[in-house]
Amino acid sequence: MNIETLLSQIKFDLSAVKLEQLPFDDGYEVVFVGRSNSGKSSCLNTFTRKGMANTSKTPGRTQQINVFSLDETRRLIDMPGYGYAKVPPRIKKHWEALMDDYFRERRCLRGIFMIMDIRHPLKDFDIIMMEWAVASQIPVHILLNKADKLTFSESSKTLLGVNKAIAPYAPHVTAQIFSAEKKTGLSVAYKVLKPWFGIN
Repeated sequence: MNIETLLSQIKFDLSAVKLEQLPFDDGYEVVFVGRSNSGKSSCLNTFTRKGMANTSKTPGRTQQINVFSLDETRRLIDMPGYGYAKVPPRIKKHWEALMDDYFRERRCLRGIFMIMDIRHPLKDFDIIMMEWAVASQIPVHILLNKADKLTFSESSKTLLGVNKAIAPYAPHVTAQIFSAEKKTGLSVAYKVLKPWFGIN
């Protein structure tokens, strides 16, 4: 199966504010997570070559678990950003509880794309998320997004530093340079995605 053909079939399925609203817990789910200003939704749109995920100049617009179906068994999940925009505390608390429930209980989760602004990688919550994923033996692939904002030399230096920092988490955590704007690194990310979706 061709991964690009599969991704071209993507359709919005639903937005969930409760875990029980999600599709039946089987098949393959791959999640996009990241800080609110990391360009997470733009990365998801670049993967699918469609404007499926909402993007905004205001960080934190994704406020629910958004489910996108590729076929009957494969889904991409767009999570609320962490380090949220200004929202009422009760809403923020609900988002956090919803995300925690998903990551603890969802058995069909196969992998996590963690989106970071390459200029500001490995913030506290990124590290917490990585440590949780490693403990749960769920693979994480970091997309150091917005590489178009740096020179190649600067991007390479940042990647080297990130790889050094995540070495203790190997082989469960990997990283690459990425740009949703320029589609830099997309073919590499597709290679990571394929086995998570059970594609040879």
